[in-house]
Amino acid sequence: MQFFHILHRTQQRLWKSRTDPSAEGRPFIFRVEAFRDAASAMEQEKEILLEMIHNIQNSQDMRHISEGEREELNLTANRLMGRTLTVEVSVETIRKKKQESLLHATKMIDEIVNKLLDDLEDAKIRLMSLYGACTSDVPAGPIDQKFQSVVIGCAIEDQKKIKRRLETLLRNLENSEKSITLLEHQKSSVRQSCNSKQD
Repeated sequence: MQFFHILHRTQQRLWKSRTDPSAEGRPFIFRVEAFRDAASAMEQEKEILLEMIHNIQNSQDMRHISEGEREELNLTANRLMGRTLTVEVSVETIRKKKQESLLHATKMIDEIVNKLLDDLEDAKIRLMSLYGACTSDVPAGPIDQKFQSVVIGCAIEDQKKIKRRLETLLRNLENSEKSITLLEHQKSSVRQSCNSKQD
């Protein structure tokens, strides 16, 4: 009986906190929201760490060190990647039925990502048009109207996740382009050097 008495009093305090801003239960609601915000921040931190480790493994600096140093750095990076992946943080977004558009938006992005190797430049243009559809800034080029209508139908938290994913993809594409350009420049320099020696 004592348990149900305590439960009843707790429910009364929580109900009062929803209707009375000065109620003692209100800080508890703030703690719940702060808890979700902290978990969401940890989700983002995990994404950032994984991206940083991936960029280190694929950076141009790795080409300019000895094979032994490169192997040691890769082992360290893989170990850090593994430890980062052991942390599981998931914040479920509370959606209304009409906001179940995240799956559709994800599918549209995945379709472009799956064709990256076929045409890198076209994929970049299409991803930029998707990104332009979910940012308040003036887009640098055309926006995908269909994707924009899908994003508008998503919950706010889902919209943020979609935008973060597109930002990450575009950053990785830019880094890949820089790597390809530098590699082509190095090949060109080697060919010129070889031609000079033959002359």
